[in-house]
Amino acid sequence: MKILLNNTSLFDSLRPFNDIGFVPTMGGIHQGHLSLINKANKLCKKTIVSIFVNPKQFNNKKDLKSYPRNIKKDLKILKKSKKVDFVYLPKFKDIYTDKKKSKIKLLKKDKILCAKFRKGHFEGVLDVMNKLTKIIKPQKIFMGEKDFQQLYLVKRQLEQIYKIKVIPCKTIRDKNNVALSSRNFLLNRSCLNIAAKIYQKLANIKKKIKNKKNISSFLNLQKKEIKNNYKIKIDYLELRNINNLKISNTKKNSRLFIAYYLNNVRLIDNL
Repeated sequence: MKILLNNTSLFDSLRPFNDIGFVPTMGGIHQGHLSLINKANKLCKKTIVSIFVNPKQFNNKKDLKSYPRNIKKDLKILKKSKKVDFVYLPKFKDIYTDKKKSKIKLLKKDKILCAKFRKGHFEGVLDVMNKLTKIIKPQKIFMGEKDFQQLYLVKRQLEQIYKIKVIPCKTIRDKNNVALSSRNFLLNRSCLNIAAKIYQKLANIKKKIKNKKNISSFLNLQKKEIKNNYKIKIDYLELRNINNLKISNTKKNSRLFIAYYLNNVRLIDNL
């Protein structure tokens, strides 16, 4: 596993290869990331992982400051996996090589779910993914379905611009079915137990949806119930079509999306 600390080192190391699988991360490496790496390893000759906490995709300074960082631990886990050929650890100046403002703007129809509540977040994500793709020039990018809206937007943009494939990878969960996330490192056991109960509730809601005539009204009631039972803030609880992310009135081709706060930590999930 070779560690690449700047763009010169990256260009020199990747030049001989034309079948590169790329796993972008912000660190806090967990089993979810390792599942992406495993898939990249199977489908590509070389696998590169980036670790870069991108300040431009945080709409909240406190969130950026508290985001879990432990580069030594991350590198130890990646090395132990024996499935990573390169780890790219860029500095801000390696990614943002000029001071031009990003021209990326979300369409009105895309300002839904997390984009509605995290102003500027996806513009930052799309900008950095565009820059990373230009620098690394991978053939395939591997991203998890837990961040489904992110996956949807990145896939749509990058596959239009570059001759690459963005490969969706299923959400990895812990033994209590809580979706793995770097943010989970910020939660205590009590909060993780609540997250497990919320998942169970969501699974029950999804089962009942097919028998409901007014899904929107049903979900509003369920949202209030979860909010009151666990004393939490919920940004959204919505059923949306997986192909275009429009509000859905049927269980077919749809996912239930939620974003909520536990102890000031924002969690998202879909199922």
